[in-house]
Amino acid sequence: MQMSYYVPVVVLVVVFLAAAIRVLREYERGVVFTLGRFTGVSGPGLIILVPFIQQMVRIDLRTVVLDVPSQDVISRDNVSVKVNAVLYFRVVDPEKAIVQVADYLAATGQLAQTTLRSVLGKHDLDEMLSERDKLNHDIQEILDTQTDAWGIKVANVEIKHVDISESMIRVIARQAEAERERRAKVINAEGELQAAQKLLEAAEIMSGRPEAMQLRYLSTLASIGAQNSSTIVFPFPLDMIRNLTDKLGKP
Repeated sequence: MQMSYYVPVVVLVVVFLAAAIRVLREYERGVVFTLGRFTGVSGPGLIILVPFIQQMVRIDLRTVVLDVPSQDVISRDNVSVKVNAVLYFRVVDPEKAIVQVADYLAATGQLAQTTLRSVLGKHDLDEMLSERDKLNHDIQEILDTQTDAWGIKVANVEIKHVDISESMIRVIARQAEAERERRAKVINAEGELQAAQKLLEAAEIMSGRPEAMQLRYLSTLASIGAQNSSTIVFPFPLDMIRNLTDKLGKP
């Protein structure tokens, strides 16, 4: 009789202890409710609850890596692209994360998708491809501000891929080729301008110093003589032609 009397008591004690004792890891916290009211955040370590009076919701404080699915985005210059990203965030206020939002993981994911479309839609395709760091920072700031009420801290946002259609890739390639040709023409024109300026400066110097022209004439003759050619063209000084015509024109 005594043995059968103690068995229910032992079972009751075990059930009571199982309902009262909780162990939380270092990265976990427990949001405690007493008769439905929030009464505090506990942990880590051993937590003792009043069975049937207090309930606890575990929450993980580690950084969560959330993959944002590909979103159809129309850029400011009316180019349709698919963009996906990855989001890094963590819970900094367990009370808000449980009390203020039903499912903070789902809420943060949906907010990240809408924010990604909204921010990228304000930029041209060239900006999406060349200014990812700036776009990542803009998206991170917006998400961090909006999730603050949920006790969430968005640490980083990274745009992973910007997928473009094959026709748009060909258009971008033609645009890049045209830009390279334009730069080559500009560089060539700048070279022609510099050469013309130098020739003009040389002509001004030689016009003021006749001996400089004579030295240039001798240098040209030496250069021609060094060539293995059967035909040699001698440059004829213009001042000699001018003197000859003056003499012939006199009566």
